[in-house]
Amino acid sequence: MTARWLTRDDLGAAARSATGLLLVSPDLSSAVPLDPRDHVLTVKALREAGVGERERVVVALAEPAGALWTAAAADAAEAAADVGPRGRMRLHHALTALKATTLVTTPTGAMDFLARLHLEFLLDPLDLGLRNIVLTGEIASRRTMAHLAGEFEARVTEVFGSPFTGGALAWRASEDDPLTPLADDALGLAALTKDDSPDPAAGLAELVVTSAAGDTVLRTGQVARLDGAGIPAPAHTVGDHVLVRGVWLALPRIEKALSKVDGVSGWDLAVSRQGTLDAAVLTVTFARASLVRNPMWKSRILQAVQALTPISINVEIAQDVSEAPAPGTVNDLRGHHLGRDRALIT
Repeated sequence: MTARWLTRDDLGAAARSATGLLLVSPDLSSAVPLDPRDHVLTVKALREAGVGERERVVVALAEPAGALWTAAAADAAEAAADVGPRGRMRLHHALTALKATTLVTTPTGAMDFLARLHLEFLLDPLDLGLRNIVLTGEIASRRTMAHLAGEFEARVTEVFGSPFTGGALAWRASEDDPLTPLADDALGLAALTKDDSPDPAAGLAELVVTSAAGDTVLRTGQVARLDGAGIPAPAHTVGDHVLVRGVWLALPRIEKALSKVDGVSGWDLAVSRQGTLDAAVLTVTFARASLVRNPMWKSRILQAVQALTPISINVEIAQDVSEAPAPGTVNDLRGHHLGRDRALIT
């Protein structure tokens, strides 16, 4: 049986015919039927992270991952609650009120929470009594796991989750470890430019998810650097979606939205992580000078972008005018996104 190789774009196109309980991405770029394996493997990941029947778990993840992880935690632990990814003071209150022992969040979410505990709330992280911190949904900055483990005196585990459902696929206990898959043949590596295994000499490989039946292979858009045996954790992304604050941002939807605004000739999306969180800035270029200082046009663009994604994106207007239309570009100052075209990645 020959497997079908699919990308996120294929999942978006199949949304109209998908059946069952669908897990929909925040920007509606994909809709995937819930696979029972998602729940089973996420329960397994929590247990590998040290979550037992006496643990109390708070999940601070965006949807659809938040609901899935909370349901899994309810089966693995004594109690579980989904508080969403926003609001650090609210998160602190939830951890305290629920007497939580385990926090599931993104790497930048955990680091931002820690920074606010120290700098804004003037609280000691140890007072929370967390025993486990589970990180998922993002590419972590260097030394994040070790730093969090030292500050909270907790066990820190990183879980690689499906970029489509958020369900756990693999885990690791240290930044230097490769990923340990949670199921045989569920997670693998593929060449960037062909539907086949990667060439070890290529240096880069895309992580792919194989369906339980083995008839479908999904390209995750996440890329690892081949440096030895096993499956390395992803260090980059590739394709028409960029990972920002644990949410995938669809570049074609930005293009479509801006194409409806008269006078836009080009745009550049800059993503950075200067502090603890990702920041996204969309700089738009106009074809006519009269639009550069027109607040109504900037407001139209801002509203169009806000309708696309829950991610906060700042909009700026380029002062230089360009009459010739140009394709949108991505400037990932984090070094994560390698490009939109897999064939051009070396």
